[in-house]
Amino acid sequence: QPTKLRRNGGPVRLYSKGVFTGFKTSKRNQYENQAFVKIQGVQERTDAQHYMGKRVAYIYKAEREIQGSKFRVRWGRVMGTHGTNGLVRVKFAKNLPSRAMGCQVRVMMYPNRA
Repeated sequence: QPTKLRRNGGPVRLYSKGVFTGFKTSKRNQYENQAFVKIQGVQERTDAQHYMGKRVAYIYKAEREIQGSKFRVRWGRVMGTHGTNGLVRVKFAKNLPSRAMGCQVRVMMYPNRA
Protein backbone atom coordinates (compact mmCIF):
# COMPACT_ATOMS: atom_id res chain seq x y z
CA GLN A 1 0.00 0.00 0.00
CA PRO A 2 1.63 3.27 -1.07
CA THR A 3 1.95 6.06 1.49
CA LYS A 4 1.42 9.69 0.64
CA LEU A 5 4.61 11.76 0.61
CA ARG A 6 5.28 15.41 1.32
CA ARG A 7 7.19 17.57 -1.13
CA ASN A 8 10.36 17.02 0.89
CA GLY A 9 9.81 13.26 0.78
CA GLY A 10 8.54 12.58 4.33
CA PRO A 11 5.28 10.72 5.03
CA VAL A 12 2.06 12.62 5.76
CA ARG A 13 0.43 12.08 9.16
CA LEU A 14 -3.34 11.71 8.77
CA TYR A 15 -4.18 12.27 12.43
CA SER A 16 -3.78 14.79 15.23
CA LYS A 17 -2.32 13.77 18.55
CA GLY A 18 -4.57 13.87 21.59
CA VAL A 19 -4.52 12.84 25.24
CA PHE A 20 -7.32 11.03 27.07
CA THR A 21 -7.75 13.15 30.20
CA GLY A 22 -10.66 11.45 31.95
CA PHE A 23 -14.36 10.63 31.94
CA LYS A 24 -17.39 12.89 32.13
CA THR A 25 -18.40 13.37 35.76
CA SER A 26 -21.12 15.01 37.80
CA LYS A 27 -21.19 15.75 41.51
CA ARG A 28 -21.41 12.10 42.55
CA ASN A 29 -21.36 10.01 39.36
CA GLN A 30 -18.84 9.14 36.66
CA TYR A 31 -19.99 8.42 33.11
CA GLU A 32 -17.49 6.06 31.49
CA ASN A 33 -19.32 6.14 28.14
CA GLN A 34 -18.05 9.69 27.48
CA ALA A 35 -14.30 10.35 27.47
CA PHE A 36 -12.62 13.77 27.42
CA VAL A 37 -9.76 14.21 24.95
CA LYS A 38 -7.41 17.19 24.73
CA ILE A 39 -6.27 17.61 21.10
CA GLN A 40 -2.83 19.05 20.47
CA GLY A 41 -2.97 22.61 19.13
CA VAL A 42 -6.66 23.15 19.92
CA GLN A 43 -7.19 26.02 22.38
CA GLU A 44 -10.75 27.25 21.73
CA ARG A 45 -14.23 25.84 21.31
CA THR A 46 -14.41 27.07 17.70
CA ASP A 47 -11.24 25.11 16.86
CA ALA A 48 -12.63 21.99 18.55
CA GLN A 49 -15.83 22.14 16.49
CA HIS A 50 -13.75 21.29 13.40
CA TYR A 51 -13.25 17.81 14.88
CA MET A 52 -16.98 17.04 15.33
CA GLY A 53 -17.73 13.59 13.90
CA LYS A 54 -14.07 12.67 13.42
CA ARG A 55 -12.90 9.20 14.45
CA VAL A 56 -10.60 8.63 17.42
CA ALA A 57 -8.30 5.63 17.90
CA TYR A 58 -6.86 4.43 21.21
CA ILE A 59 -4.00 2.06 20.33
CA TYR A 60 -2.62 -0.24 23.00
CA LYS A 61 -0.42 -3.29 23.21
CA ALA A 62 -1.75 -6.61 24.54
CA GLU A 63 0.03 -9.76 25.68
CA ARG A 64 -1.43 -12.24 23.21
CA GLU A 65 -0.79 -11.97 19.48
CA ILE A 66 -3.81 -11.90 17.12
CA GLN A 67 -3.32 -12.03 13.34
CA GLY A 68 0.40 -11.43 13.73
CA SER A 69 0.14 -8.28 15.87
CA LYS A 70 0.05 -7.49 19.58
CA PHE A 71 -1.47 -4.06 18.96
CA ARG A 72 -5.20 -3.47 19.44
CA VAL A 73 -7.41 -0.48 18.65
CA ARG A 74 -10.53 0.91 20.29
CA TRP A 75 -12.45 3.25 17.99
CA GLY A 76 -14.57 6.21 19.00
CA ARG A 77 -16.16 9.32 17.55
CA VAL A 78 -16.03 12.97 18.62
CA MET A 79 -19.54 13.87 19.78
CA GLY A 80 -19.16 17.40 21.14
CA THR A 81 -17.02 19.97 22.89
CA HIS A 82 -16.53 20.45 26.61
CA GLY A 83 -15.97 23.91 27.97
CA THR A 84 -14.21 26.73 26.17
CA ASN A 85 -10.61 25.47 26.20
CA GLY A 86 -10.83 23.03 23.28
CA LEU A 87 -11.61 19.78 25.12
CA VAL A 88 -13.81 17.34 23.16
CA ARG A 89 -16.16 14.56 24.28
CA VAL A 90 -15.63 11.18 22.63
CA LYS A 91 -17.91 8.14 22.69
CA PHE A 92 -16.03 4.89 22.17
CA ALA A 93 -17.62 1.69 20.91
CA LYS A 94 -16.28 -0.02 24.03
CA ASN A 95 -15.46 2.18 27.02
CA LEU A 96 -11.81 2.98 27.65
CA PRO A 97 -10.15 1.49 30.72
CA SER A 98 -9.16 3.87 33.49
CA ARG A 99 -5.48 2.96 33.05
CA ALA A 100 -5.63 4.76 29.69
CA MET A 101 -5.94 8.18 31.38
CA GLY A 102 -3.01 10.31 30.30
CA CYS A 103 -2.29 8.08 27.30
CA GLN A 104 -2.11 9.25 23.72
CA VAL A 105 -4.96 8.82 21.24
CA ARG A 106 -5.13 9.57 17.53
CA VAL A 107 -7.81 11.92 16.22
CA MET A 108 -8.16 11.03 12.55
CA MET A 109 -8.72 13.63 9.84
CA TYR A 110 -11.66 11.65 8.46
CA PRO A 111 -14.56 11.47 7.83
CA ASN A 112 -14.61 14.83 6.11
CA ARG A 113 -17.86 16.74 6.71
CA ALA A 114 -17.32 19.29 3.90
